[in-house]
Formats: sequence, C-alpha cells, structure tokens
Amino acid sequence: MTVQLFPGPAGVCGTVLLSFSVFTVPEVVLEEQVCYTQLPPICTCLLFVKPQKAASHGETNKIKQGLLPSLEDLLFYTIAEGQEKIPVHKFITALKSTGLRTSDPRLKECMDMLRLTLQTTSDGVMLDKDLFKKCVQSNIVLLTQAFRRKFVIPDFMAFTSHIDELFESAKKQSGGKVADYIPQLAKFSPDLWGVSVCTVDGQRHSIGDTKVPFCLQSCVKPLKYAIAVNDLGTEYVHRYVGKEPSGLRFNKLFLNEDDKPHNPMVNAGAIVVTSLIKQGVNNAEKFDYLCSIEVTCESASVMAATLANGGFCPITGERVLSPEAVRNTLSLMHSCGMYDFSGQFAFHVGLPAKSGVAGGILLVVPNVMGMMCWSPPLDKMGNSVKGIHFCHDLVSLCNFHNYDNLRHFAKKLDPRREGGDQRVKSVINLLFAAYTGDVSALRRFALSAMDMEQRDYDSRTALHVAAAEGHVEVVKFLLEACKVNPFPKDRWNNTPMDEALHFGHHDVFKILQEYQTQYTPHGDSSEGKENQTVHKNLDGLL
Repeated sequence: MTVQLFPGPAGVCGTVLLSFSVFTVPEVVLEEQVCYTQLPPICTCLLFVKPQKAASHGETNKIKQGLLPSLEDLLFYTIAEGQEKIPVHKFITALKSTGLRTSDPRLKECMDMLRLTLQTTSDGVMLDKDLFKKCVQSNIVLLTQAFRRKFVIPDFMAFTSHIDELFESAKKQSGGKVADYIPQLAKFSPDLWGVSVCTVDGQRHSIGDTKVPFCLQSCVKPLKYAIAVNDLGTEYVHRYVGKEPSGLRFNKLFLNEDDKPHNPMVNAGAIVVTSLIKQGVNNAEKFDYLCSIEVTCESASVMAATLANGGFCPITGERVLSPEAVRNTLSLMHSCGMYDFSGQFAFHVGLPAKSGVAGGILLVVPNVMGMMCWSPPLDKMGNSVKGIHFCHDLVSLCNFHNYDNLRHFAKKLDPRREGGDQRVKSVINLLFAAYTGDVSALRRFALSAMDMEQRDYDSRTALHVAAAEGHVEVVKFLLEACKVNPFPKDRWNNTPMDEALHFGHHDVFKILQEYQTQYTPHGDSSEGKENQTVHKNLDGLL
C-alpha cells in the first residue's frame, strides 16, 4: 500500500490518497478506515487487517473476483465507458488511437476471433462483456499495455499530429532534381512525398505516398553491413573495411592507408561488405540485387525500427540482428550515413541516418522509433530535399538529438513523457519540501527556475503548506528569497495567514503580516513571465 498525504486547509481535514497493491490472499479481508474527526494539517490514516475464518472454495473465488477483476474486465470497462456493450468500430478506433494496427501480427488471434464473432453472432456490430473477453484474452497483455499508455510514446495521437504538421511544412519545399542517371529512378514524379513511423513498441503512422514502391539504393548499405556483422562478427568484417569517414565523394573508389575502403557506407566499402555475404553467389548479381530491393515507406520504417529496437523486429518480436551489429551500424550511420553531408547532419540533427539516391532517408531514434522519409528530388549532396527539411524540423520540435539534455532543456517536446507527468511531479515535490521544512530542496527548485507559486488541485501553494506546518525558515525563504505572493487563496478562500492563525503559529503569522505591507504585486502579463520567475528567484537568492 502507498499513502500520499497533503496538508488540508484551515478547518478541513487533509487530503489522503490511498492506492493498494493487493495480491491473492483469500484468507485476508482489507478494511479501510480514515479518521476525519480531528483537524491537524495531516489526517490520521488507520488500516485494519483482520483474519477471516476458513472460507469455502466458492467463497474464496468470490473474494478473488472481488479483489482482483481480470485484465479483460478492466479493459472492457475502460473502453465501454459505462455502457453494457461496445460497438466493434469503437474498439477498433480506440485501438488505432494507441498506434497499433489491426494488421499487427501480435494481434492476429484477437482479430481472427473478432472476425469469427462478427460472422457467427446476430448482433454482429456489438460486443458484450463475455464476447469482448473472448476476443481479447489471447492478446490481453499487449492490449492492456496499449490502453494504459505504457508504450514508448504514450500519447501517440498527439505525436502523430505533430508529425503531420512537419510533413505539410516539408511538402512546401521546392527545388532539387530527381536522379535521372538511373533509368528506374528517372520515371518517378518529383511530387511524391511520404513519411512512415514505427516505434519500438510497434506503434505505426503513415502520411503521404507511403505505399508507393521504390528501390533502396544506398539505404541498403547499413542493413547489409548489419547482416554481415551479425553473421560473421565485427572483427572479421573490419579486416576488410574501415570505420572512418572518408572526406571524399561517396562514389570514389579509394582505399585508406591500410588498403581498405574507409567505411561500409561509401560505395567501395559497400562492395566489399556485399562480397562477404552469401559468398557462393555471383558478386555482380548480388550488387544489382541488393540496391534494387523494393520497399515502401511503411516497410522501410519497420526496418529502421528494428535498428532502434536493438535488433528485435517491433511487430513480430523476432530477433533479427545481434546487439553488437546494431550498435556498430548506428555508429557508422551517425558518422558516415549522409554522403558528404554526414558531418552537417550529425551536427544539426544528431541521429543515425542513411540516405539513398532514390530519395529515401532511413532515420533511427535509438530506443524510440524508426522512420522512412521519401521524396525523389535530391539536393547537390544527393539527399532528399524534403527529407532533410523534415529531419531538421523534427529535432527542432522534439528532444531527439543525441545531445539534447533530457532533464534541463524543457522547451522541446518529449513525446516519451505523458503530458502532465512533469507538472504533477513538480507540484508534489515542491509541496512535500514545504511540508517537511526542507529549505535545501526549495533552494534547488528556485535555482532551477521552478515556479515557486504553482498550485495543487486545491489551489494551495507551498506557502499555504509551510504556514500550516509552522516552518518559519521555509516561510522566510519563500517570501524573502523567492518573493512569492503572500495573498494567494485556495479553493476555500483561505490565505497562508489564515492557515498560520488557525493552527496557532503566531511567529509565522507575524512574518506574513509584516511582509504583506511591503509586497508589491508583479505584472501578470504572460510575455517574459518565465524570465521574470528566473530573475526573481536568482535576485532573491543572491
């Protein structure tokens, strides 16, 4: 059991939040009794556990069912929203909103049972609880994970809306030229543009021309290098090819001082790596075949996600590549993957990627997702004009750059976090520090530019809590160093001075009374509000 306690306002009992983790213990009944009769800042919580007499098998099952509703039941109630039946289209829509597709191989049993149920029942478009449980029970773990937002990108709908905006922005980019020196590429329209996303949990999203087949060309280089390392080992492969960027044109057949191609991402290195795979096959046929493999944006995004997922295919769970092969491949993609633009791309985007003259960019966000961007018009470096623009915008919006600071650089979106998580933790930490009288923690919060006036769900501030507890040093710090507003009212219209007076903390009451005569309210304009908070905190601390 976990108990979270927050001080209550004057005259009202404190807030007590209880959450239980109950295991299968049929002989025990839990009874909860919370004391509301006294009026200290923190409410007393009593938990009684009393043994029960030996129960019959049927009674035991009832107890189990009462304490532990099945995952299928919980999922049904989550989707049904109080209704007795769920429309099939509602379940499918809710499923797609998590990022999963009905064609996902991991949901095959569920979808097969759903189709069978629709064919054999009279009320084909509605599912009652029993039918629903029958359909989902084979894949309940994955479905529960999806609907509880436990995937790598919890709010997938919000994230995909950002992807769509970036797609439309890149679509406006003109310029570039379709590679006409390869007949198969010259026939593509310059207006084709598609982006597909696949996360390491198998969440998928596509927009644009994502079902049009195109050949991988140079995008196959990291894949065949990964296969070579997976099959033959790193040491063996690098006897014949180096690891360094060349500084030369990608199609220059040139060797380093050890008489090896510089890396597997230039043509010379790719030819050597190709010769190591399936060594009994004719090399010339192998070279043509590998560069001519057809993919769509959707299928290529799964390949990229496999690299992001440490070599495990995210939609089958099958291990395809060894962790060593994936690590080496991503390292080389980061340093050598974008032709002569590799250094610039690593600097501005900071993610492993590989481009091809067909217009594709295979982009990997390690441990998060893989993407394929495809648009045939190329810039002078041989990279997709729209694809490069999209990658720049993606990293400008989200903190996916390898060297973005995840803890202190809050201006970028982090799709890996749920929307309100950070704010909730911030408020809880601030109020708990005020409750315990931890001035050191409050000083750290102030130095990190935290808003020291932020409120909880009862509109109570840290000053309310400190005044109710009688922490003189905390009250002084908040008033003198952080210069917080001494007049905030909570939902019961109580101010910190009311709290101090009610609980008999006369020294705190006197401090608040003196400070209120000196306090000058700050302007409430939103412009520059964050900077004002930072400067106010720092000035007070100094």
